[in-house]
Amino acid sequence: MTLVLASASASRAAMLRAAGLEFTTQPAKIDEQEIKLSLKAEGASARQAAEALAELKARRAIADPEDFVIAADQMLTCEGRWYDKPENLAAAREQLLSLRGRTHELTSAVVLARGGSIIWRHIDQAKLIMRDFSEGFLDAYLAQAGETVLHSVGAYQLEGLGVQLFSRLQGDFFTILGLPLLPLLDILRQNKVLRA
Repeated sequence: MTLVLASASASRAAMLRAAGLEFTTQPAKIDEQEIKLSLKAEGASARQAAEALAELKARRAIADPEDFVIAADQMLTCEGRWYDKPENLAAAREQLLSLRGRTHELTSAVVLARGGSIIWRHIDQAKLIMRDFSEGFLDAYLAQAGETVLHSVGAYQLEGLGVQLFSRLQGDFFTILGLPLLPLLDILRQNKVLRA
């Protein structure tokens, strides 16, 4: 029995490794942008989109039927607008300016699958209040952080320089990072993947 992470996210892999899990990585091959656009056109909420994407990733992962597959997705919304990972630093700057001084939500969904079936799902949400920083600060932040900001839907890594963008956080730290870790560890213990 193997634990498989159906994600290319370095952050999610780092969280699992730091928690002492042994796993293989098998990113699911899906067009997330196309699926998000379709779900939004159908009237899905960000919560529904995060859950649907996590489930699809779990089902598309190539794994042995005995393996447990972890898949997750995260959506960032602010006043009804869905945000995606910025394509370049200019897009990251524009995105951060649009979030400046406002509260946005991060919705993180995680599922556990086995044999192609979803056996567990969990969704959590956090609220982040971005401070009203100056454009000079923003330019210095982007210059120092560089292209790492392109790997995050919010154009920040809260565990690094990105923490300086915020005045307040409400919610679970792991949810903010993109993987509600404590409930996941609990279900893995229940399924005897981890020692109780």
